[in-house]
Amino acid sequence: MGKSRVFEARSQLSVSAEELFAWHDREGAFQRLAPPWEPVEVVDHQGEGIHEGARVVVRMRLGPLSPTWTARHTRYVPGSLFQDVQESGPFSRWIHTHRMWNEASGGSVLEDEVEYVLPVGPLGQAVGGGYARHRLERMFAYRHAVTREDSRRHAAFAGQPRLTVAVSGTSGLVGGALVPFLTTGGHRVRRLVRGQPEAGDIAWAPGQGEMDVAALEGLDAVVHLAGEPIADGRWTPERKERIRRSRVDGTRALCESLARLARPPRVLVCASAVGFYGNRGEDVLTEASSPGQGFLADVTREWEAATAPAERAGIRVVHLRLGVVLSARGGALAKMLPAFQAGVGGRIGEGRQWMSWVCLEDVLGLIYFALFTPELRGAVNAVSPQPVRQEEFARTLGRVLSRPALLPLPAAAVHALFGEMGEATLLACARAQPEVALRQGFSFFHPSLEETLRFTLGKTTEGVRFRHA
Repeated sequence: MGKSRVFEARSQLSVSAEELFAWHDREGAFQRLAPPWEPVEVVDHQGEGIHEGARVVVRMRLGPLSPTWTARHTRYVPGSLFQDVQESGPFSRWIHTHRMWNEASGGSVLEDEVEYVLPVGPLGQAVGGGYARHRLERMFAYRHAVTREDSRRHAAFAGQPRLTVAVSGTSGLVGGALVPFLTTGGHRVRRLVRGQPEAGDIAWAPGQGEMDVAALEGLDAVVHLAGEPIADGRWTPERKERIRRSRVDGTRALCESLARLARPPRVLVCASAVGFYGNRGEDVLTEASSPGQGFLADVTREWEAATAPAERAGIRVVHLRLGVVLSARGGALAKMLPAFQAGVGGRIGEGRQWMSWVCLEDVLGLIYFALFTPELRGAVNAVSPQPVRQEEFARTLGRVLSRPALLPLPAAAVHALFGEMGEATLLACARAQPEVALRQGFSFFHPSLEETLRFTLGKTTEGVRFRHA
């Protein structure tokens, strides 16, 4: 066996060690900490969370390979420490100790210590030592940033009762991240699912108008994110109808069911889109701006209007008008990455169109903020306060990846490849501002495009101290 190495990552957080430990001890912490640029899938989980004796098997994706990693928890000291060891995986030895303690001046310290041995003895260290150190720094910088921000957001409403929240669209980018965000904050999540529900899930089939209304009783809030993907192909007449029905009819069916409850939820946060405003050139768009024209604007207007039954029942409704949600885990950015990583990315069309974007973490934060802020109702632009022109987006992504971004995709090619869908989603101009969120005091995690890209692509180590021995 080769030489044992020790890696440490340490950060200061504003919450107590007890709160920090509780966050790690709740369902969903593993999913929250998984870096978006290295997707992992839990294939087996035995035992209780991070308690001693619990075992987890995950499948990683490393290029064409899908190796598995089995880890077993070996120590558990409530409020201060837990430990896991590799039983099988890519390292010859891996012992990961998670420590947290309170500081006399307030807040706490989070420390991750990893003792590891690379495979293939001294040769493995000589060939892969630098690579391993780089990967560890990237991974733990991301983990600490997520832990710090989640803890801050949850602490802001720590005095409020924990909620039971139904979430639709949990297989999507936002819904898939929202569920573990909520559960690590101590909330109970009930998924709205098609097909056979698992324990705690709620069955619904909006296309058939079917809903298990009785199962909706007792909810405090609903977050409705489900809908047919808009940018996954050309808009044939049939696809347009599926998009419209999934958003308009599905939302109306859900809201009519909520309105029939003996005790309706207090709040419904419903996904919408900045497509509401249409193609508006240089206009600065706030929530008070008029709707635009075109298929997306029409669908979004109908989509928001479909919540009327919930509003009439006294439910506070928030329409979250989403911009382009950025995460390496999926969505628009994940589709762009292969071309940019290969050095063949660039602007789309003339590149002068405004792009209203938002970091995935800020979407989660806005949803959470909406759940607990009674003054928030109606339209809320879920966008960064710093929109960029598309050519600036391309240059920034190229710079973060250390790749050129000089090969444009001409507007004619967009029309030929994607038709109306490409014109509406890639060439249209929407310069939206989150006026309502800022007025209500919402604080963005990453308002800067470059900060967001560096965070989600693992290109920053700010706020963390590392030690290698």
